[in-house]
Amino acid sequence: MLRRRSLLAAPLLPMLGTLPATAQPVAGGRAVRVVVPFPPGGAIDLLGRLVAERLGPALGQDVVVENRGGAGGILGTDAVAKGPKDGTVIGVIGGATLTAYPTLYSRLPFDPAKDLQPLTQITSGALVCVVNAEVAARRGWTDFRALVAYSKANPEQVKMGSSGPGTSSHLCIEAVNSMAGARILHVPYRGGGPAITDLLAGTIDMMFDVTPALMPHVQAGKFKALALSSKARMDFAPDVPGMGDFADLGLGDLDIVAWNALMVPSGTPEPVAQRLIVAIRQVAADPAFVARLKPLGYDVVLSESPAALTAQVARETPVWKRLVELSGVKLD
Repeated sequence: MLRRRSLLAAPLLPMLGTLPATAQPVAGGRAVRVVVPFPPGGAIDLLGRLVAERLGPALGQDVVVENRGGAGGILGTDAVAKGPKDGTVIGVIGGATLTAYPTLYSRLPFDPAKDLQPLTQITSGALVCVVNAEVAARRGWTDFRALVAYSKANPEQVKMGSSGPGTSSHLCIEAVNSMAGARILHVPYRGGGPAITDLLAGTIDMMFDVTPALMPHVQAGKFKALALSSKARMDFAPDVPGMGDFADLGLGDLDIVAWNALMVPSGTPEPVAQRLIVAIRQVAADPAFVARLKPLGYDVVLSESPAALTAQVARETPVWKRLVELSGVKLD
């Protein structure tokens, strides 16, 4: 589920021969805003900041991050959709916003297919299930099976925080509840950062979220990683089981890989969009950028073209629709 073939950053290196010798600013050199539709502190915020700090030199102009959190990323995404069409607004948009939200929400303030213009996918990575290490020790959660068993014996006493209703993290745990018969309580937040803060404090018990914001706390011993949302294990955490290891729980076919894309308001002129794409490819080809994300579980993955990203969204939307229907979640 949700596996797809994309063009990794490495094969794009030959294409960088077309880069200009000197940076070419867009919009007369005015500052570019990278809009992150979540509060500071989460994985998408980290990604947005890494992109922004490298995109500035690539474009030859100031690039700043603007956090516009709320409603599971809807408010920030709407700000991108309604932003100026001159290249000064770039949104870091989660794949679920494009593929799952049209099914989850009966009314959205924007139409992902009409109001957002794709530049490229930028990252891909599995979600990781982490628990507060002290809580896990106290409750005997030695592994993911123990957590599921505890939730069945103690319905809704295990509290899972997510970055917002309808996000990949929310749908993942709803799928676990449905497929494995778990009874885990969903607690939505206005972004991953606030949820992580409460998980560190023990206010909530667990998270199922993208890895960059969580793995440093695993490495510090604050969180315990129990499972990945992908079917297979991943190189960045070879000892953490994937869903394929839990076929006995009914989860063997669950395979969720979250991805993020960079998008601009529809109607942005093609020369401006192409200039941004060239600069983004330059950023993605930087070994330091790739190395910064790799240990955290993010692969740098670029689309072959904007049309390829549009086709990817069209392919994955029915898959996410089935996952939403399986979870029984419907938001207004």
